[in-house]
Amino acid sequence: MTTLHRLIAVTAFLWLPISSRADETVPVYSDRSEVMNFLNSQGKLQPVQSKADWQIRRNHILFNMQKVMGPLPSRKQLAPLDPKILETVDFPKYQRIKLTIQVEANDRLPAYLFVPKMKDNEKRAAVLCLHPTSIPLGKGIPAGLGDNYDRQYAVHLVERGYVTLAPDYVNMGEYRFNPYQNGYQSATMKAIWNHMRCIDFLEQHPRVDGKRIGAVGHSLGGHNSIFLGVFDERIQCVISSCGFCSFPKYMKGNLAGWGHDGYMPKIRNELESNPAKMPFDFTEVIAALAPRPFLASAPVGDDNFDVEGVKDCIRAARPVYRLFGAESSLIGDYPAGGHTFGGPARAIAYPFLDKSLAHQPQ
Repeated sequence: MTTLHRLIAVTAFLWLPISSRADETVPVYSDRSEVMNFLNSQGKLQPVQSKADWQIRRNHILFNMQKVMGPLPSRKQLAPLDPKILETVDFPKYQRIKLTIQVEANDRLPAYLFVPKMKDNEKRAAVLCLHPTSIPLGKGIPAGLGDNYDRQYAVHLVERGYVTLAPDYVNMGEYRFNPYQNGYQSATMKAIWNHMRCIDFLEQHPRVDGKRIGAVGHSLGGHNSIFLGVFDERIQCVISSCGFCSFPKYMKGNLAGWGHDGYMPKIRNELESNPAKMPFDFTEVIAALAPRPFLASAPVGDDNFDVEGVKDCIRAARPVYRLFGAESSLIGDYPAGGHTFGGPARAIAYPFLDKSLAHQPQ
């Protein structure tokens, strides 16, 4: 395949609305741990030798994610965000603002916005802070309303000088929405949509530098930050704490935890919770973030996401980062401990975020 033909293939793909692409026939790769190859238009496996080659493989990854998650809705006619402030609480270094934004017509997403006190007309980098699993608290965990200090990263980062936003996940905290009665095939895709609308909100906020927006999350929030980063290239840096591992090493290959209605039920209903039947894996998903900075905090004692499965993904993605000359932007940190975002992990993660978003800690 010539360079011209590769560029034509990429351009033709990008021209199509993403919601249309998800239903088309797309090749599934038998070895998803090897990402430095792609299937050409004749179905022949070719080595990735250029960024244009990689874009073809990346397009296939996004296709195959949508086979399981359902299609990402079109962004051509977005509902107005129409933010409504419910409460403002003043702290010495920042304000905590409880609000809702309209993510779709007749669907409002609750969130906590943290804005540091700063000079007039000053703008700061912003971070979307996605919470771990908690039906009662949801966004309240990173917002500092829970009792686990390690998970209060929306507060940690506003104290560091960032604007931060912590929204609720589907049917957690104060947010109730049935994705399956509203055209979605997974709660995961509905969350991706909501989080993209959160980025719309941050981009428009007068205190935010829209060119410097990152995403951070633990556990549920750890993989949701990755999914958002893959589908929304406005995200300039992703940090995932205890958020993923390769599917064969997740719970010894039983993907039931990924297949309930709060995630992607096709994994249960159509793919029998079997990694071999999955059309994508995190080995590919992490590579699809390249060349943007990505840090995986993966404690060696995490009993949810096997650290060796995390290392598989970092290893698979590294040649793609190398292709972009960005190998130093891909970091795997493997601290002691279990399923937590502890102090030693944050001591690595927060400076990585500062550097990636060109932020000077306050």
